[in-house]
Amino acid sequence: MQANETPRYKTGVLSVVPSPYQRDLFAALAARPEVDLEVYYQEDAVPESPWPAYELAPYESVLSGFWLGSGPRRLYINWNLPNFRAFDVVILNTSYLSLATQWLMRAGLGETPWVVWAERLRAQDSKIKRAAQRLLTAPFGGASAIAAIGTLARRQYQQRFPDQRVVNIPYHCDLSAYRRVAGQSSSGEGVTFLFCGQMIHRKGVDLLLRAFESLVADGLDVRLVLVGREAELPEMMGDVGTAARGRIAFEGFQDPEDLPRYFGQADVFVLPSRHDGWGVVVNEALGAGLPLICSKAVGAAHDLVRPGENGVVVSPGEEEPLRKAMMRIARDDALRQSWRRTSREDAAHWTPSEGAKKWTELVESVV
Repeated sequence: MQANETPRYKTGVLSVVPSPYQRDLFAALAARPEVDLEVYYQEDAVPESPWPAYELAPYESVLSGFWLGSGPRRLYINWNLPNFRAFDVVILNTSYLSLATQWLMRAGLGETPWVVWAERLRAQDSKIKRAAQRLLTAPFGGASAIAAIGTLARRQYQQRFPDQRVVNIPYHCDLSAYRRVAGQSSSGEGVTFLFCGQMIHRKGVDLLLRAFESLVADGLDVRLVLVGREAELPEMMGDVGTAARGRIAFEGFQDPEDLPRYFGQADVFVLPSRHDGWGVVVNEALGAGLPLICSKAVGAAHDLVRPGENGVVVSPGEEEPLRKAMMRIARDDALRQSWRRTSREDAAHWTPSEGAKKWTELVESVV
């Protein structure tokens, strides 16, 4: 290498699936002159999240293997793994239930520096599950660093691994299509709230429906647009009255390239989850310049929502705080416009290039 050349660090990433928001960041990282990137996925698609198929980049490949289990809890079994010891640094962005991940963390990487890139761990509802989680995540303490996805995750990992280096590197995705629709709104008839995600109890959709129905009962000119997989929505809608039903539009699952249109037609974004490790839809809502209402259980809320400046953070699992937040923002046009401007301004700092810069700094520091 010539004296004036930028050093290139051979960087390997093990991830689960080619998800659009992670691929945006990988593309930006691959473009960095300091990084020679190779990304390996444990499967090519997730049935319950039917993203359209995209052609993989030259630095991406899918490993041979299969998985056991159901829903989001999967035991991945892969073979013909690359020689990760040949890399300067390895980033593990995958499930701790993966046999390949467990082997790499415990023995397979040898002296190669490695980093865990992970969302906040989900609370377990039994002693056995909590003990299993602690056992399976114990190797995190031997990593060169933990890159936590969000402030909330960083706090959790710092408490669990007090002697470990923990940094905050959330998801950074391409928001250009969302920024192009920023400043738009609904038809001008009332206030449109948008929810985007699976229609499930964990996402707090039941709370959202009840809070919205209360706003309709109070005479507010409001609408609710639901975008995502139907899942448990039919059961949840069973208790919704006729007046509110007439103001709710269910749009179903939408391909990623079609989503900006719905964000551009909304006035407020709502995500009242009971648990969300991060929540990339909050990035997208920020890019679209929307006021944000999120629960404290949404990881992204702690990094993207500035209470009183571009949104509100409410207690998870409670209808009344959510109703009050929706009521407040629906009644105050000036507040919505002010919060819109703040979201649009903040979105400029959440680009893939910004995320790639953070990753490059971490890679250089651990090699």
